Amino acid sequence: MTSRTGILLLVSGPSGSGKTTLCRRLADEKEAHYSISCTTRPAREGEIDGKDYHFLSKEDFSTRIEAGKLLEHAEVHGNYYGTLKSEVLNHLAVGTDVVMDIDVQGAAQVRDCPDEKIKIALIDLFVMPPSEGELLARLTGRGTDAEEIIALRMKNALEEMQHWPKYSYRLLSATREEDYLNFKSLILAERLRVSRIL
Repeated sequence: MTSRTGILLLVSGPSGSGKTTLCRRLADEKEAHYSISCTTRPAREGEIDGKDYHFLSKEDFSTRIEAGKLLEHAEVHGNYYGTLKSEVLNHLAVGTDVVMDIDVQGAAQVRDCPDEKIKIALIDLFVMPPSEGELLARLTGRGTDAEEIIALRMKNALEEMQHWPKYSYRLLSATREEDYLNFKSLILAERLRVSRIL
């Protein structure tokens, strides 16, 4: 039987685009491993270390940055977030595909990673809402956020959407089922790529 190297499917898109739902479903269907981020923020009620996040102290996180053990990292509201290289490379080495739900800044860091194994494995996709009107409808659809929070999310989303030309693939969102069919088709096609076959 022919074996192949794993694919690193990096997925970005604004809040409300549906990217997290797509990534989670792919993992739930055992089509890929969902990359678990590490963070220095305290665990919230019900969160499990190693399932929701890898919870690290700030000292431990800093040590890992200095040792080059992080694929990407950022500071958000005083807490660090990032992806451990081991969380990705260990899966790729055994031919398991990995899906990462990541913002545009993190995506840029992953693209710039000098590790040859990451470069070979990487494909990146931007999930784009069908229109600004639909994005606003999705952001307000939860019905739990104040108007100023929705306005800020909308502003951030529009800024993020400027980055889609930097990606290899773009998925223009339609229905959940159509989106997932296209999303899964991408990873199925990439598995056929000759350069991945060992």
